[in-house]
Amino acid sequence: MTPADLHLTAAASRKGSLILVNRDHPLREELIPDLVPLTGGWPDQHLDRTAARMLAAAIRAVHGEGQILPVSGWRSQEEQQAIWDGSLTDHGPDFTARYVARPGCSEHQTGLAVDLALSADKIDFIRPEFPYDGVCGAFRRVAARYGFVERYTEEKQDKTGIAAEPWHFRYVGVPHAAILTDAGICLEEYPAFLREAPRVVRLENGRRVQVRYLPFCGTGTTRPAPGPCWQLSGTNEGGFILTVWEGQP
Repeated sequence: MTPADLHLTAAASRKGSLILVNRDHPLREELIPDLVPLTGGWPDQHLDRTAARMLAAAIRAVHGEGQILPVSGWRSQEEQQAIWDGSLTDHGPDFTARYVARPGCSEHQTGLAVDLALSADKIDFIRPEFPYDGVCGAFRRVAARYGFVERYTEEKQDKTGIAAEPWHFRYVGVPHAAILTDAGICLEEYPAFLREAPRVVRLENGRRVQVRYLPFCGTGTTRPAPGPCWQLSGTNEGGFILTVWEGQP
């Protein structure tokens, strides 16, 4: 066994950049992501290190600095609880159930989700304005190129259990964002989609990436590394997603 082996364990199945976090798949324990401060938005906002770098690159690509503002990134369990309680008090249970995830069921607790707003004098923290035209529309058109997907869309409400949130974006990584976008599916549908067959995507630089689903049998197993460049992420629903980059970068 080498450090490069794939370790398929129960703990690993609940961690990674592709974990599903919702009311049916809550976090079993509070995550400790590798966070960095977000710049150009509201103060004291943090995001996963890779997600933050790619978000900044996407905003730069559409010349959105100063116009596209990150207003909510990583949240602790305590912060999510406070937002939930505050929304119940201010807006009532129906609104809260539609727009606020229960503590432990929020993607914001992974450090991989961010709420974006179009710059304005007043910004609604719960439902920031992020329209489909102008610089915000331009951001959407390049989002998948930088590994982001618009997480909660109107047509997928029955799958996500969350009302449409045009402002909420989730970092999943470049190959996965491309697959999800091209297939027109949401993250809840991704494991079943990959169980049908492995998927191959060709990146803009011409490099091929193969993505496959690995089930978790309930006991820890170890597999040899599939090559020199790969990534394994749990799904938090009982399996793993293995991503293998073919050839040299």
